[in-house]
Amino acid sequence: MVVENNYISILTKNLPKHWESFRIGSVFVERTEKVSDKDFAPLSVTMKGIVPQLDTIAKTNNGDSRKKVCLNDFVINSRSDRKGSGGMSKYEGSVSLINTVLKPNDKYENRYTNYLFTNVLFQEEFYKFGKGIVDDMWSTKYFDMKYIKVPCPPIEEQITIANHLDSQSKKIKHFIKKKQTFIALLKEQRQAVINKAVTKGINPNVTLKNSGIDWLGNIPEHWEVIKLVGLCHFVRGNSTFKKDELLNNGKYVALQYGKTYKVDEIDENYYFYVNEEFYKSTQTIKFGDVIVVSTSETIEDLGHSVFYNRNDIGLLGGEQIALKPYHQNIDNKYLYYSAKLFTKTLQIYATGVKVFRFNINHLKTIYTSLPPKEEQVQIVSHIKTETAKIDKAITQAQKEIELIKEYKEAMIAEAVLGKLNHKIMGNRSEIPNSSPQNSSNVLHNGAN
Repeated sequence: MVVENNYISILTKNLPKHWESFRIGSVFVERTEKVSDKDFAPLSVTMKGIVPQLDTIAKTNNGDSRKKVCLNDFVINSRSDRKGSGGMSKYEGSVSLINTVLKPNDKYENRYTNYLFTNVLFQEEFYKFGKGIVDDMWSTKYFDMKYIKVPCPPIEEQITIANHLDSQSKKIKHFIKKKQTFIALLKEQRQAVINKAVTKGINPNVTLKNSGIDWLGNIPEHWEVIKLVGLCHFVRGNSTFKKDELLNNGKYVALQYGKTYKVDEIDENYYFYVNEEFYKSTQTIKFGDVIVVSTSETIEDLGHSVFYNRNDIGLLGGEQIALKPYHQNIDNKYLYYSAKLFTKTLQIYATGVKVFRFNINHLKTIYTSLPPKEEQVQIVSHIKTETAKIDKAITQAQKEIELIKEYKEAMIAEAVLGKLNHKIMGNRSEIPNSSPQNSSNVLHNGAN
C-alpha cells in the first residue's frame, strides 16, 4: 500500500510553474465492463500498442471474461513481464482481464496521454507500484496505479507537445526504416558473397561445368559433386531441456533451438547452459559441428545453419539436426558456409501451416560441391575477409537504430515532463540524417 504523504513522484519533479499535477485516480476512471469476445473483437496489448489479436495468441472462447475497450481508451498490461506493453486504442474491442483500461479524460489530450503513459519513466513508476510473490513477475492493479502522480500541462501545450512528438516520431520512423532497408541489402550482399564463393570458387578464370544440381548450377570443372551423407553423419537432437531450464552457467552448453536459430555461431557470447542431469553421450556437440534448425515459424528461416565455435561440449536440443563431418576431405567451416545454401533446398520438403519442419531423411537427399581441401580453406578465408566488412557495416547500422530509439525515449520523457518547452516552441529539435553513410561503398566492395 502506498503511503500518500510520503510518496514523491519522479514524474512531477521540477515541472513548469504553470503546470498542474494529479494522481491518476483523481482524473482517470477505470473501464471495468466485462464483455464477450464474440460481441467485441479481441485485441492484443503489445509493445507497439493496441492491435487486433495476434495470430500467435492462443484463441480461446473466454465468454464474458474480457474487458471492454472503446476508441481512445488507454490500455496497459499490468504484468511486469509484459513491461512496456500498452497504448491508446484505435479500435473498439476487448482485452484480457489482466489489462487495465482507462477512459479518456477532458483534462488530457489523447495523444499526450499516450505519450505520457508509454514513456519509459512512467513505465518504471508504474511497475514500482506492483505486487507479487515472484521477483521477476508481479502485477500493478488500478487500485495501486491510481496513486501515481502525473503532470498535467494546459491543454494547448499538450496539443503542441503531441504535435511536436508526432512530427519527430515520424522522422525517427523514417530514419529507422531506411536503416533497416540498408541492413537488409547488406545481408543480401553477405549471402551473395557466400553463394558465389561456395558455388564458383574464388578464381574468376576457372573453367566451369554443369553440376547437374539445381542449387549449385555451374561449378569449377575440377570440383566433385557428392551426397552430404557421404561427408558427415547426422544427429537428431532430442535433449529434453526446456527454455525455462537454461542456466547462465553450467557444465554443458545448452543448444535449445529457440536460441540457436537467432545466431550464426555458437561462441563465447552464447551463455545458455545445463548440468549433468541432461547429459546424453549421443547428443554431444563439439567444435566444428554444424547445427541445422529443422523447425521454424517462417519458411524463410527453416534450415538456418549454425557453426559450433567452442571447445567445450554442447548438448543438442530438439528441432535441430547436427552435421558431424567424418570425411577428411571436408573443411568444417566450408561445410557450414555450404549449408547456408543447400539447407534452403530443404524448404521444398516443409510440412505444416504455422510451424514448418523437415526431417533427417530429407537431409540424406542433399548433394553438395566438394573442392580440393586446400581450396576449401582458401574459400573460407575469402568469405571471412569479405563478410567481415559487411558485418561491421551491419553492426554500425544496428547501433544507430538503437541510439535513435534511446533518443526517442529520452525526447518523449523530457517533452511530457516539461523539460523541452523552449525547444518545442522554437522547433529546433533535429533528427540525424537518415541516409546510410558509406552504404554504396560497402555494397559495391562486397560484390567484388
